[in-house]
Amino acid sequence: MGFVGEVWQVHRDEESVGEILIGDADFPWLSGKFTAGPAFAAVRELFARELALAQADDEWTRWEEAYDEIRRQVTLTSPDGPVPEFLLHIEGERAWFRWSDEPFDDDEDGDEEAPGGE
Repeated sequence: MGFVGEVWQVHRDEESVGEILIGDADFPWLSGKFTAGPAFAAVRELFARELALAQADDEWTRWEEAYDEIRRQVTLTSPDGPVPEFLLHIEGERAWFRWSDEPFDDDEDGDEEAPGGE
């Protein structure tokens, strides 16, 4: 696929949270090696909490709150430019995400769609 080998950037304001070297494209997910940048320390615990809640299977309201905080603090940029909507997980040196050029659909209750697997 065309995404393998691309480098996507994660930022917090103007600082680099890190970059993701895409190693696998399994639609709709991309995944790869995450290399932390100087701003990662400020959001490391947010990503750890988000992932733990996503894996708990019964904590979706708390997961949404945690992920909303991630979305307030970080941006994702593809080689073509900023990505308006994304769902990003970071664990150690691994990151996986999906993205959209348009906002994700909301369900009937107005909640974002729940996080998917890899």
